Amino acid sequence: MNRFFLFFFIVFILKFDFGHSQYTEIINSNRPGNSSGAFSVGKNILQIENGFYITNEKHNLLNYETKGFGLDFKLRYGLLYEKLELIIDGVFQADEFNDYRYNPTNTYNRKNFKKFQLGAKYLIFDPKKGLEDKPNVYSYWANRKFNFKNLIPAISAYIGVNFDTSNNPYTSSQIKGLSPSLAVFTQSNITNRSVMITNLMFERIGTSQNDFEYIVSLTYAFNENFIGFIETHGIKSDFYAENKFSFGLAHLFSDNLQIDLGTTLNFKDTPQINYINLGLSYRLNLYSDK
Repeated sequence: MNRFFLFFFIVFILKFDFGHSQYTEIINSNRPGNSSGAFSVGKNILQIENGFYITNEKHNLLNYETKGFGLDFKLRYGLLYEKLELIIDGVFQADEFNDYRYNPTNTYNRKNFKKFQLGAKYLIFDPKKGLEDKPNVYSYWANRKFNFKNLIPAISAYIGVNFDTSNNPYTSSQIKGLSPSLAVFTQSNITNRSVMITNLMFERIGTSQNDFEYIVSLTYAFNENFIGFIETHGIKSDFYAENKFSFGLAHLFSDNLQIDLGTTLNFKDTPQINYINLGLSYRLNLYSDK
């Protein structure tokens, strides 16, 4: 299973048509939020997207509470071609777990990777490829009205490998070793200020924690330097089920540097979760236009 998957992973990287530039003058960050856009960072672009979060989780039915912090990170690199991107994606958390079912309270510290994944993303469809958007010089309003063609999304495919250790408090007890993940990412530039991103993900395929996840994220640019976002994130498996809601702001400091601030919560108490996160994205531009 693992050898076949690794072979398919290599074929996925190498087997495509490699035209059409995706290079942009400013950083193309997936933050804020947890969604991934359809477009890559571009050839020879190295991008680091880090986040620090504080977590508070309380389960009224099982009568436990956790408090701690975590680090989430993505290392993205445009390898060989404009449409292809390699990604290292991880989440590390450390917390204190308090089990109130016992007297005195059973308390112990936990820490491990909730996620560590190596993957590749490839843009398979761009609705604006080969098209040139020309402004209507006769009408101010024609250039700002909604266009239904903007709802046609760009689409990319993703394949990844999860690395899980045994005795991890954040995963199923039967999880260890390598497992595959597949995803489809779509991105619609609804207007010149708003973007909608949808992710459909199948995580740890073939294991006891075979998660299906979806993310829908909407961002809006208030001006050239500030954007806001709202996002919904659903998770469904035999091990864990959740629906989370996130919102926040991001600020572009320079062409290669962005910071963001946001919060994540849900609307139930089994468990009730609350995250506050601060993120930083930096791009190392090695691109040269030949």
